[in-house]
Amino acid sequence: MRVQQLSYFTFTIFALLILRVASTQPPFSCDPSNPSTGSYLFCKTTLPISQRVRDLVSRLTLDEKISQLVSSAPAIPRLGIPAYEWWSEALHGVANVGRGIHFQGSIQSATSFPQVILTAASFDAYQWYRIGQVIGREARAVYNAGQATGMTFWAPNINIFRDPRWGRGQETPGEDPLVTGKYAVSYVRGIQGDSFQGGKLEGHLQASACCKHFTAYDLDNWKGVNRFVFDARVTMQDLADTYQPPFQSCVQQGKASGIMCAYNRVNGVPSCADYNLLSKTARGQWGFHGYITSDCDAVSIIYNNQGYAKSPEDAVVDVLKAGMDVNCGSYLQKHTKAAVQQKKLPESAIDRALHNLFSVRMRLGLFNGNPMEQPFSNIGPDQVCSQEHQMLALEAARNGIVLLKNSARLLPLSKSKTISLAVIGPNADSAQTLLGNYAGPPCKSVTPLQALQYYIKNTIYDPGCDTVQCTSASIDKAVNVSKGVDHVVLIMGLDQTQEREELDRTDLVLPGKQQELITNVAKSAKNPIILVLLSGGPIDVSFAKYDKNIGSILWAGYPGEAGGTALAEIIFGDHNPGGRLPMTWYPQEFVKVPMTDMRMRPDSSSGYPGRTYRFYKGRNVFNFGYGLSYSKYSYVLKSVSQNKLYLNQSSTMRIIGDSDSVRTAVVSDMRTEFCEQSKFLVRVGVENQGEMAGKHPILLFVRHAKHGNGRPRKQLIGFKSVILSAGEKAEIEFELSPCEHFSRANEDGLMVIEEGRHFLVVGGDKHPISIIV
Repeated sequence: MRVQQLSYFTFTIFALLILRVASTQPPFSCDPSNPSTGSYLFCKTTLPISQRVRDLVSRLTLDEKISQLVSSAPAIPRLGIPAYEWWSEALHGVANVGRGIHFQGSIQSATSFPQVILTAASFDAYQWYRIGQVIGREARAVYNAGQATGMTFWAPNINIFRDPRWGRGQETPGEDPLVTGKYAVSYVRGIQGDSFQGGKLEGHLQASACCKHFTAYDLDNWKGVNRFVFDARVTMQDLADTYQPPFQSCVQQGKASGIMCAYNRVNGVPSCADYNLLSKTARGQWGFHGYITSDCDAVSIIYNNQGYAKSPEDAVVDVLKAGMDVNCGSYLQKHTKAAVQQKKLPESAIDRALHNLFSVRMRLGLFNGNPMEQPFSNIGPDQVCSQEHQMLALEAARNGIVLLKNSARLLPLSKSKTISLAVIGPNADSAQTLLGNYAGPPCKSVTPLQALQYYIKNTIYDPGCDTVQCTSASIDKAVNVSKGVDHVVLIMGLDQTQEREELDRTDLVLPGKQQELITNVAKSAKNPIILVLLSGGPIDVSFAKYDKNIGSILWAGYPGEAGGTALAEIIFGDHNPGGRLPMTWYPQEFVKVPMTDMRMRPDSSSGYPGRTYRFYKGRNVFNFGYGLSYSKYSYVLKSVSQNKLYLNQSSTMRIIGDSDSVRTAVVSDMRTEFCEQSKFLVRVGVENQGEMAGKHPILLFVRHAKHGNGRPRKQLIGFKSVILSAGEKAEIEFELSPCEHFSRANEDGLMVIEEGRHFLVVGGDKHPISIIV
């Protein structure tokens, strides 16, 4: 969102905000005590929502209709309809970034979970769902307390973390389409009030989730190229198997009630003006039933920045005809009437958008009379920042933090033998850094320094650098501090001054003099030091990986309100780390690759290395899925119910030959019954061979025996977490479908299954599967 560029605060909106702060009762339509609304069909809850919406829209004048096409929709007093704010945020907790939520009242904070990239590192879909549940519950509590004028939350961000420099990569579940899609489904079901398995949700919404940014949006501001003018050139192949699958999962399995179209163009067409994207794909092919919002000011840039539309009115026509419904900003409020008067836009296009908008508001229960007498009305302020919710924030931070190095089993430190401790670094005592972006005021705040002081009273602190940028470092002082203690914990990395919305990085190394500070302290300390990195994106810490004086490295992302406590628990052995990296950590040399190059697959002729673990052919610092533990785990593929899969199911199925003479079958030609019947089970045995109980994610991959020709080097097809005591064994079952898990996109964007030998891979074990076309 372009918060600073939104300039449509008016006196009326300001007055509404003042009234809102004073209110303890949420505004609502269809007040049964108001006799003038009793006859309106749109107030009769026994009727289908589609019929109610038709009645409501038919009662509006053209000016009233147009007024509802923007994110700050004004009231319609004559119909008893209050103002509504579409823009609220809840990326990893109810936030005060948008305009729909305020914390001036009985509720002054909300549970602040780890930033999404760290939450994803748990590879635990049920935990993601529980976080979504809490966010939805706290959002409804804020509304019930009269501190919200909207219940539509513009989260989750499910763009692929394609480039390690992207400032908003921290907001995403990482680089893998399967992980990102499953995160989207889990979060959306949780926040909207559905069950973890889905299928429970029938009309009513606890809160509304919105999957963003549709589509191929993953560049903000890099070397003079900004997201407002960037034209992402994306192949049909990459769209089909990388950029689009998370959104398809979000719509079809998550049943998201909202989508946000992105700023950028994709192959020349602005996302918010792309009929093929919004109407043909999302609504037509995927069956999306909800509202589509623009990113903030995205409609205006179609004319002002991109020059795609020849006039403001043309921009309005482009987006409404494409299938967008509401404009974050005021552009549609200013220019839609002129577009109608110029006969460029039929009023029916406005009616279509309003049908989607009011349908969602009705599903939220905002047209059912007093909301305190409706479903979810029993969710009160006491549920916000509850002990249960704060414990989940701590659990999420514990399960996400990744142990990257642990030479000679330096960690965990002994609580009884560690007499003195030095905590050094610009991120050691910063509560704000823990939160990341799009955060609200947290329930509580414990910095890493404070949490470590709880364990070791004799703890000396030195920031080491003036700021995270570290242009000035007190290296001599930090060295002297480190010489006189048993152990040193350096808490370094990045913060929002280095990576955020509108700020991409230009390199992958630690800022300023951080590396110099680390190596000098490590050289001087009595024992190998512990390096903690706070960051959203990966950092090239090859120097630390191979430095014998640096015994352990922990990546803690931006771990949320309980992140300091979780970090200290891990360092002193009260929790066994089990997080695994949801993105590849690239070396500094990767910055030679233009961030504007959207290709996923490598190109040997030009030396282009490709992107993400699925296609990248270069050297890396740490792999996707990498993560150590205080225990050692072993895996074995115990049983696979099918070793051969026959796809020659019908004479009408298309068989295509690839350039390397491998025959492929087109998935869309296969009958649904065949895809269901061809599913098979895989059992993976896992054993905790260590001395400490732990939670551990098991990642199952598949790869084709032949490399190249656009095939992924390997592809994640399943993941599950298991909690095992020391010495305990378990079996984890995966259900696989050839149509879903063994398919890939060809150059035309068709999902195909290739003949030949494939391998299931888990840890160091693999099992061959033969596919016969």
